[in-house]
Amino acid sequence: MSAAAEASVLITHEVGLHARPSVKFTKLAKTFSADVEIALAANGPWLDAKSIVKVMAAKAPKGTVLHIRARGDGAGEAVGALVELVRRDFDEGKDHARTA
Repeated sequence: MSAAAEASVLITHEVGLHARPSVKFTKLAKTFSADVEIALAANGPWLDAKSIVKVMAAKAPKGTVLHIRARGDGAGEAVGALVELVRRDFDEGKDHARTA
């Protein structure tokens, strides 16, 4: 039986899930062997979180609830790490504080 996990997190970064945050998100997602997907609604549509093109195409602005799910080895760890990255404003706190 394959492991599965999912969670939701609020995007608080000023620019949302755009260029730099999307690159950081997909790079982190690719470090896990689990299949990882994101959606802007709980029922989808679901997009491949390891694809920079698909993640950027989501155009998730600040205030969006991002839904993350993963299946396979390390699913829980993948979802947890990605949720924490979003909560940390994609590790761009200095830039975020300047615009807040």
